[in-house]
Amino acid sequence: MRRGPVLASLAAAVLLVAGGTWVLYGSSWLRVEKVTATGTEVLTPEQVLSAAAVPVGAPLVSVDTDEIESRVRGRLPRIDSVDVVRAWPHGIGLKVTERKPVLLIKKDANFVEVDASGVRFDTVPKAPAGVPVLELNAARSPSARRFDEERRLHEAVLVAGALPEPVAKETVQVKLGSYDSVVLELTRGRSVTWGSGEQSEAKGRALTALLKAAPKAGHFDVSVPTAPAVSGS
Repeated sequence: MRRGPVLASLAAAVLLVAGGTWVLYGSSWLRVEKVTATGTEVLTPEQVLSAAAVPVGAPLVSVDTDEIESRVRGRLPRIDSVDVVRAWPHGIGLKVTERKPVLLIKKDANFVEVDASGVRFDTVPKAPAGVPVLELNAARSPSARRFDEERRLHEAVLVAGALPEPVAKETVQVKLGSYDSVVLELTRGRSVTWGSGEQSEAKGRALTALLKAAPKAGHFDVSVPTAPAVSGS
């Protein structure tokens, strides 16, 4: 058996691995030089980059993308998700998706933003346009003893999150007297009896149809979405 060619092949393989390792970790060829952030709406790219704290100058292969994702979401509660990708040979890209408020909770002079999952993610001094404000009127409700504020908030979020966008833009308040007694206050003094958060998608479709069929009506009832009604036209 000829050992020379075998040893030569092994040596070449070792050198190849060593060379590749050096290129990835030891050379200046594949290091982080540029970090970009996209997808922001309320936040700025600079805020995302600051929260990410990507180590510029580090070997691109050594960057822990999971750690960066965790850091961004931990420091910026408005961020719902972030996709961290290596852009060879010198970049890191951050694609973020921000949470969108479906409901606002009044807190002193400010507003707490709540997303469709019920997450309270930010407090802002001015109410965002087209997002209804929650009004809890459950103090005298018999169900108030059985369903705490979080349960009632959950019902309100179910309703607000199911509103079709055109309807949501016209909804000023979501009034909750109990978990199964939700009323919407719309623009132009109109109101909607919604009922509970159950079948909210069907109720949203029914309300959309009613608003088109009876645009001058003052009150809409979609508590039974298969038998919606209007009044006060």
